[in-house]
Amino acid sequence: MDEKLELFKQWLKESDKVVFFGGAGVSTESGIPDFRSVDGLYNQKYKFPPETILSRTFFCNHLTDFYEFYREKMLCLDAKPNSAHYALAKLEQMGKLTAVVTQNIDGLHYAAGSKTVYELHGSIHRNYCLRCGKNHSAEYIKSVDGPPPCTDCGGLVKPDVVLYEEGLDQKTVNGAIKAISEADMLIIGGTSLTVYPASGLIDYFKGKHLVLINKTPTPKDETADLLIQDSICKALSVVDEL
Repeated sequence: MDEKLELFKQWLKESDKVVFFGGAGVSTESGIPDFRSVDGLYNQKYKFPPETILSRTFFCNHLTDFYEFYREKMLCLDAKPNSAHYALAKLEQMGKLTAVVTQNIDGLHYAAGSKTVYELHGSIHRNYCLRCGKNHSAEYIKSVDGPPPCTDCGGLVKPDVVLYEEGLDQKTVNGAIKAISEADMLIIGGTSLTVYPASGLIDYFKGKHLVLINKTPTPKDETADLLIQDSICKALSVVDEL
């Protein structure tokens, strides 16, 4: 493993257009549960399966149940960035990292100081009234009971997160594709690469080094130039040695 980390560090030194593509595994060390591991949300028991609750159809037909689950399991407002988030922000400050592309909605990359972040699935920190468009904070969503009413017009406030059956924001997708396609190094970390269309974006990478960091196997393991099956925080600790 030390040899792999040494090679990873060397490639980082050589690269100046690095893009990081990450998933839930980046935030698990901040105490936010992922979805598909043994202890993940999809393996916990609820009145409805989490995949069903987090769908547009369920949102439209079961507002109270949706917001109960959303407040309890998705609004992790006490979570703080971990060393992986800070390492990526440092890489950007060094002029090496051009973008973070994330499937996470927790906003921790921004909290750690990253500037160019493409949040493919939205953010818990953006919430808008479906009637008048007014923005509301995540703290407001957390503080009220039941479906949150707009403080201006009384309309329903919806989190700006992409639910199942909803499409990704095209502007965000286009930015992510451009960054990935221009990168000379792509780091994929903390994702099972099973959620589409997000995971399909990595196919736009045509650069020199594809590094895959994940504790468990993924469908893309064989295509990686370097496979590190370990903690994302441990792998990105090499940034401090650059």
